[in-house]
Amino acid sequence: MGLSVSSSPSHQNPGSLPTAFPPCTCQMSHTTPPTPISRERTNRRYRDQDRATVEQMRKEGVPGPFSGNVVGKILLFAESKPVIATLLAFSVVMIVWNLQLYHDNLLSSSSCHCAATTSARTTATFLNSSTTPLVSLSAAPFRTTGPGPNKREFKVYGNAAALFVQMGAYRGGVDTFAIVGLASKPVHVYGDPWFKCEWVPDKPGSEPVTGKSYHILPDWGYGRVYTVVVVNCTFPTNPNSDNSGGKLTLYAYYSPSHEKFEKFTALEESPGSYNESKFKAPFQYDYLYCGSSLYGTLSPKRIREWMAYHTWFFGPRSHFVFHDAGGMSAKVRAVLEPWVRLGRATVQDIRDQDQFDGYYYNQFLVVNDCLHRYRYAANWTFFFDVDEYIYLPEGNSLESVMQEFSNYTQFTIEQNPMSSYLCLNDSTQDYSRQWGFEKLLFRDSTTGTWKDRKYAIQARLAFATGVHMSENVVGEALHKTEDKIRYYHYHNTIQVLGEPCRVFLPPSSRWKANMFDKKPYVFDDKMKKLADTIKWFERKTLGNFSRPA
Repeated sequence: MGLSVSSSPSHQNPGSLPTAFPPCTCQMSHTTPPTPISRERTNRRYRDQDRATVEQMRKEGVPGPFSGNVVGKILLFAESKPVIATLLAFSVVMIVWNLQLYHDNLLSSSSCHCAATTSARTTATFLNSSTTPLVSLSAAPFRTTGPGPNKREFKVYGNAAALFVQMGAYRGGVDTFAIVGLASKPVHVYGDPWFKCEWVPDKPGSEPVTGKSYHILPDWGYGRVYTVVVVNCTFPTNPNSDNSGGKLTLYAYYSPSHEKFEKFTALEESPGSYNESKFKAPFQYDYLYCGSSLYGTLSPKRIREWMAYHTWFFGPRSHFVFHDAGGMSAKVRAVLEPWVRLGRATVQDIRDQDQFDGYYYNQFLVVNDCLHRYRYAANWTFFFDVDEYIYLPEGNSLESVMQEFSNYTQFTIEQNPMSSYLCLNDSTQDYSRQWGFEKLLFRDSTTGTWKDRKYAIQARLAFATGVHMSENVVGEALHKTEDKIRYYHYHNTIQVLGEPCRVFLPPSSRWKANMFDKKPYVFDDKMKKLADTIKWFERKTLGNFSRPA
């Protein structure tokens, strides 16, 4: 960054760097200069004077100009070259003057005592600013004590991102644990942090046991300020085999160096709490639903319809886990409350996640926490959204399909994308009383394009997961499943509080493709055919509860 030094224009030199201290501007009086004399005439006169002077000195016995007498040489030069001598004397005086000012400034840091006080104050300001000219680095002598004027300080206020933010820690089996959380993305992208696991027994006299650790970043690079980290800790044997209790301690290091780290207790097992049977089949549920972060304004009607449909679809040995990231209004909670009281659903409050800037309401964090929290709770864990409905093509049952897929760790599910506003113009229908999937009957039939998939997984065989599938599993994945299981996707309907039907197509649209938004839509009433069954199931199941309107 360039600097300008305030000084008189007559003292500026555009071809040089600014100096540490400007020259003093001194007022000098001058008499009227004599009439100019030609240079040749002046030189000839000086040469005649020099020869006469030397001849006179020889006669008087005075040593010549080259005899070695320094004083004599100076006097001779002063007499023979009066103009040049005057200029030299003036220069010496100015040098001594400026050296004295420089010396005074170093001792007292006072302003220049000459007439140009404004210029001196400006220069002093630059010396104390963040843009000290480089020339001053060489002009100022080094100090042996205390910081110099060019010693810069870096003051820290607050923290940009935490090294690790823990959401949960869980036993992953007899000898393994998982800690799920967030971490500073720049630290993991540009640095090399690492973790160390240690089990500290509660039993007196027992030594801590160190386990092998590794960590996974499962959010596919989508993280923002924070990225998701799953730390796996594996010990040679069960560290709490005697069930005496203990603590899992995690050391989080900032870099490969062992010097700087954070130490905290990630998990604690009280004496007698370890139960090895929970890691073996049969499990509590056949099917578990892990929902992503619920945010924004959600339609209570659509949540009601979704919950009634899937509790019917998955059967009585199923459970649903929702994560409230700010989308659970009082009306939405009222819809889910009967299912919570029946033990069919759990609603977890994760609204504090908004303090940590991760991808899409930290949904990668949420699904990984749910995966490990309920790792041994069910045979299969499903991951999809509340505007998506799992569907079995005719002739398939859920039990037969899952049995056929049992040799795979996970399988993905292809979608049927549905219009969120196209409905059939049928005067015999009262659409205000119909459910969403009962009246939104037009499917996007575009082919040759990729459509997002959702998936189900045997969670006990996975170490981390994603939104659309897992890349950290033991075993194989199956993707050719569209003839066995699919899902209907009613995109952009979950946040519509009013009537979703906004465009009505004539009855003839049942038998042809209908172009809207440059997409071909065809009539599909497979979900509509299930509506009466689902409504009957809801009335039967929630008969003792006040149902939402």
